[in-house]
Amino acid sequence: MRNELIVVGAAVIRDGRVLAAQRAAPAATRGRWEFPGGKTEPGETPSEAVVRECREELDVIIRAGDPIGPDVPLPAISERLGRPTVLRLLRAELLAGEPRPLEHLALDWVDPTRLRELDWLPADRPFLESLGRLLKADAQPA
Repeated sequence: MRNELIVVGAAVIRDGRVLAAQRAAPAATRGRWEFPGGKTEPGETPSEAVVRECREELDVIIRAGDPIGPDVPLPAISERLGRPTVLRLLRAELLAGEPRPLEHLALDWVDPTRLRELDWLPADRPFLESLGRLLKADAQPA
């Protein structure tokens, strides 16, 4: 859909664990967990957006990879903005830096056994099953 706004999330995976970010704002979602990321800007690809967002939010350089699972519709944002909006989670490789919570309360590297223990935002929950499989595969010795 041409008019669709894509919100991107980064599944930064390292050593069989994924980086989770604890929201600081707004108050209604403070303390809940999400994948770092944000809205694509005009003329920006989802891959470019997730690289930019990780630089701004975490002070790291990543390489964006393939999507994880299907896009998740975001009806509340769609209604507010007056256009269809979806969340797309992209696998990401950490190239430089150690993630720092510049815009979040905390960060946590989460393994597949703890993935469902966090209080994830509803939009991020649909990715957990596919992500859990990826993490288990990533943790296997080569």
